[in-house]
Amino acid sequence: MNELLLGLLTFFTSTVAGIVGLGGGMMLIAILPSFLPLNALIPVHGLTQMSSNFSRAVFGYKDVQYETIPKFLIGSLAGIALFASIISMISLEYVPLFIGAYILLSLWSKKFNNKIKKYENYYLVGFLQSGLSIVVGATGPLTMTLLLKDYEDKDKVVATGAALMSITHILKVFVFMYFGFVFFDYIGIIIAMIIGAVAGSYAGTKLRDKIDGKKFTMILKVLLSALAVKLIVSLFI
Repeated sequence: MNELLLGLLTFFTSTVAGIVGLGGGMMLIAILPSFLPLNALIPVHGLTQMSSNFSRAVFGYKDVQYETIPKFLIGSLAGIALFASIISMISLEYVPLFIGAYILLSLWSKKFNNKIKKYENYYLVGFLQSGLSIVVGATGPLTMTLLLKDYEDKDKVVATGAALMSITHILKVFVFMYFGFVFFDYIGIIIAMIIGAVAGSYAGTKLRDKIDGKKFTMILKVLLSALAVKLIVSLFI
């Protein structure tokens, strides 16, 4: 029953991500503690999200802005290497606070955007998103915030975001394999969740055409803001 239920829940979260570009990963990682031990949360979540994002990028391959990938990949490799090596030596308690504040300021403050414009790029976002994903789990809003500024077309934003998040989750899976996590111990749950993730990506890609560009942008901004507030509030609850 757990496998079936998690497969259905993953289908739902992946469909949401397929429509608006993100949110599915954060919803899923909020659900998983009811089904998995703490040490398995981020590894299993990472493998499932790798399937969700990669399939979403494949379904929308014509809209992926490939020029962003090399920059993001270089930053991601550096971020994964650094955070994997120092994770046991630093306190990451307030990382969600900084991520949430960055997202809110980036979306709604023109003054903030003018000041950070010269520093904000895909190298830096890749470094932070992939590095922090080892401990935070779902860091997709960092990339989506930047993509939303660079591209107006909703399909380009969602497909490119999926491609970049695929890189983050693929690297994260390799890190956990290196540290000895045995994915095969959860093979039944993983298979069910991957099937749900790929099916949800397909459904979300088809449903995305039902939303026009202006509505999409506002929905994405509201969802990003809600996720940012959730990150901040979770520190004090």
